[in-house]
Amino acid sequence: MIDAVVLRECGRPPVLERRAAPVPGDGSVLVDVVAAPITPLDLLCASGTSYFGAPATPYVPGVQGVGHLADGTAVWFATPAGMRPGDGSMASVVAVPEDDLVPLPGGTPLILVAALGLSAVAALGALRAAGSPEGRTVLVLGAGGTVGQAAIQLALLSGARRVIAVARSEAARRHAASLGATAVPIEALDEPVDLVVDPVFGAPAAAALRVLRPGGSLVNLGSAAGATAPIDSATLRSGSLQILGYTNNALSPRRRADMITEIAAHATAGRLTVTHEAIPVTATEDAWERDDPGRRVLTF
Repeated sequence: MIDAVVLRECGRPPVLERRAAPVPGDGSVLVDVVAAPITPLDLLCASGTSYFGAPATPYVPGVQGVGHLADGTAVWFATPAGMRPGDGSMASVVAVPEDDLVPLPGGTPLILVAALGLSAVAALGALRAAGSPEGRTVLVLGAGGTVGQAAIQLALLSGARRVIAVARSEAARRHAASLGATAVPIEALDEPVDLVVDPVFGAPAAAALRVLRPGGSLVNLGSAAGATAPIDSATLRSGSLQILGYTNNALSPRRRADMITEIAAHATAGRLTVTHEAIPVTATEDAWERDDPGRRVLTF
């Protein structure tokens, strides 16, 4: 028997249950889970309101996690839980297709890598969607979130000349500054930039477009501030600006694995971190309903 976090009704918190251990099918292996983050995608899918449609219940949530194989190898892994039928990462043992496993070196900080995970992949992918950040001024919207924090550090690691971070709270701006960014409220945004990483859209995206240099790009990967944005045609045309969309769902397993490997190396070397909290799986229900800043990571 294993411990598993089970969602029985969309829109309500999942509960911890005991259930039979999974049996791996062809091409799958068992992973002893160390940690699984609670991500915005997990919450969205479990609400039953995502664009993937309401998931079949009951199911185990969790689109990613970290753990060990039977031989002790540390791994990061992905699952389609909530997006397609099947169980996810929030169980003490899971069956994972081998293509969705990414081996990690000994000494990798597994809980930190769980916290970074696909959010850091999204930040890295967005930074590279419009060319390398090297030598460019990068603006990061939503800098207080996990994607935003990762984007600041990854932009600097990629050679960005300068990173400007926009966040709503003074605390988030102070933290962004500690990561190496120039942090400002959206109202103070006036310095020309070359690239915008935008996980929020809405009014902040429209404001960011107005400070893009001619030929600059805004890469959108979320809509935390609004599903639509008040963008005017003159701003787009006068600067020959680009608006690009980014999603991790377009990545091949090999490309995703390469990016996770890069992110894990930065984390292991102390070059990349995000605000996170390790929470025992026994406290899942409380952790699920909290809305604290930082990534909540369930530990087994």
